[in-house]
Amino acid sequence: NTPTRLILTASGGPFRTWKKEDIYNARPEQALKHPNWSMGRKITVDSASMMNKALEVIEARWLFDMPAEKIDVLIHPQSVIHSMVEYADGAVMAQLGTPDMRLPILYAMSWPERLDFTQMNALTFEQPDNDRFPGLRLAYDALAAGGSMSAVLNGANEVAVDAFLHEKIPFGAIARLVEETMQAVPVIAHPTLEQVFECDRAARQKAAAL
Repeated sequence: NTPTRLILTASGGPFRTWKKEDIYNARPEQALKHPNWSMGRKITVDSASMMNKALEVIEARWLFDMPAEKIDVLIHPQSVIHSMVEYADGAVMAQLGTPDMRLPILYAMSWPERLDFTQMNALTFEQPDNDRFPGLRLAYDALAAGGSMSAVLNGANEVAVDAFLHEKIPFGAIARLVEETMQAVPVIAHPTLEQVFECDRAARQKAAAL
């Protein structure tokens, strides 16, 4: 039974229901208020912009040798289902767990505390809005460009998030800064490891300059 589609889930972050203009001007303390997860500052901001899911799309493409067009993202506000695999016969297998970052590391030590399905009222899903959260679209753009572009996306995002946390740019400028950097740094189709590092450096320098 062959896997035919990978489905990644995203909580939608603290701005899931916000209007686009409000998201653009959100402040660091608002971006850091994740509804489900307790994480570090950088990954929490990435979750708010959905750039974390963009990076996961890129990871999934290479880790599982799955074409980008067969990797989907769904908004799942409860953060109980973390990923799904759809097979050729239509069956879907889901990985579920309570939204606690300690569980992947401390699964054995947390026994006997486990997921209680009786405490769930509903599990819901939504299509991500690329207009309000353009960072996710950039993952597919980077994979389409191929080569070194994913490294450029990641390097630019590191600089953009740091600038946002230091209140140098508004939240909405994160994705714009990443996209402008991707447009400015030439892609190398088959980069060596040193060229990947160089593209990362070039992306960080360009993003900082922008």
